[in-house]
Amino acid sequence: MRLYLASNRTRDSHAHLLRLAGPGARVGVIANAVDHLPMPSRQAYARDVYDPIAEFRDQGLDAYDLDLRAYFRRPEALLAELSRTKMVWAVGGNAFLLRRAMRQSGFDAMAPGLVWAEQLIYGGWSAGACVAAPSLRGLELMDDPAVLAEGYQPDPVWEGLGLIDAAIVPHFRSEHAEAGAAERTASWMAENRIPHRTLRDGDVLIQDGETLELHVGRT
Repeated sequence: MRLYLASNRTRDSHAHLLRLAGPGARVGVIANAVDHLPMPSRQAYARDVYDPIAEFRDQGLDAYDLDLRAYFRRPEALLAELSRTKMVWAVGGNAFLLRRAMRQSGFDAMAPGLVWAEQLIYGGWSAGACVAAPSLRGLELMDDPAVLAEGYQPDPVWEGLGLIDAAIVPHFRSEHAEAGAAERTASWMAENRIPHRTLRDGDVLIQDGETLELHVGRT
């Protein structure tokens, strides 16, 4: 199994990500975690702050926008798309909105099996990393489960993808706006004996085979 789970963007272990994917790999960037934001704001952020598709393309990868909303109630079409994709990369935002998109498109029913069979690499940061866990319980202290966008079902999905055996708490003790919420989330999980991994911005959990390893970043 191959995973790349980061606290914030690709960060200091970016070279590992490129090795996992391989030269020219087709990468589907899933940005549904920010579907609640107005499109002009999303476009301005990509233009002025950070654009993962542009970053991957600059590194020689064949990156494209994999919008799961286009596959709501069309799981067969999504499966066909994933069969042509080497890696998926889920960006940060609201973990519960992203998880809804994965449920409504059927991504959660097919992608984990493809990842376990090493037919697909799963990567993501912040919310994209959090949904790889067995459960999203506790993350409501960081993300609002009630956040919705057009076409989304109102009920939150609490089950994660189950690609790893512990919850992920990103932005822990980092220079990030959600650092305080991350501290509260980690404390709650510890008090409730929920297995979890805290990640500082710069840290990445990488798996390429049997073992999930922590790569500690500079920040």
